[in-house]
Amino acid sequence: MVHKFNRRVPMVSANSDKQFERQRLQMVMQLQGWNIRDLRILKAMAEIPRHCFVPSRDRNWAYEDRPLPMKYGQTVTQPHVVAYMLEQLDVQPEHRVLEIGTGLGYQTAVLGQLAKEVYSLEIIAPVGEQAHQNLGQLGYRNIHIRAANGSLGASHHAPYDRIIVCGSAPEIPQPLLEQLNIDGKLIMPVGKESQKLQILTKTVLGQILKTGIGASFEPLLECCPPAAQQHRRLRMRF
Repeated sequence: MVHKFNRRVPMVSANSDKQFERQRLQMVMQLQGWNIRDLRILKAMAEIPRHCFVPSRDRNWAYEDRPLPMKYGQTVTQPHVVAYMLEQLDVQPEHRVLEIGTGLGYQTAVLGQLAKEVYSLEIIAPVGEQAHQNLGQLGYRNIHIRAANGSLGASHHAPYDRIIVCGSAPEIPQPLLEQLNIDGKLIMPVGKESQKLQILTKTVLGQILKTGIGASFEPLLECCPPAAQQHRRLRMRF
């Protein structure tokens, strides 16, 4: 099964709850305080209703800068980390992006505003289905949600101009490096107890690696088999 969306521009109902609008603008102001300067990212995050992408019990905290728990031991990434990763990735309108870890779909929606095409993988079945429902509230013609082992990437649609990984591992999986285009960028949390965001640029001469801020992500399931065995997985394939 493949989930696709028919529009690129988010379509928010005119009857949407207005109580979150001020909170969303305050969130964007906080992002500027974190030195986020990319106007396209700020605009997308000012428009997309993040409260539609968090567990309903936590909607009152949707625009606070903190991670939020969801089922299966996963968390919703805090807004400034999402914005930081996307700014470091430097996504342009002509780019094809691979996202590892759809989660509940918020970052996927932001990517849909920034890139030409977004391919997103989620391995936990209930989480992937919830992301599908969440993104169904908006409309995109350039997002493709699929299911697979994220550490193996999605070779059928490679190469990618940008790859963003929302799960940690001791090192960047080799298949993702192989699927990255020349002059492409990849960002991923690397480490075990202590993680740092690694920003990798692939060149014809090799790889350029830069270390970003500290991070705290759940591990990529297929890179950590004992944890992976505790979760039901999506069985859809490309």
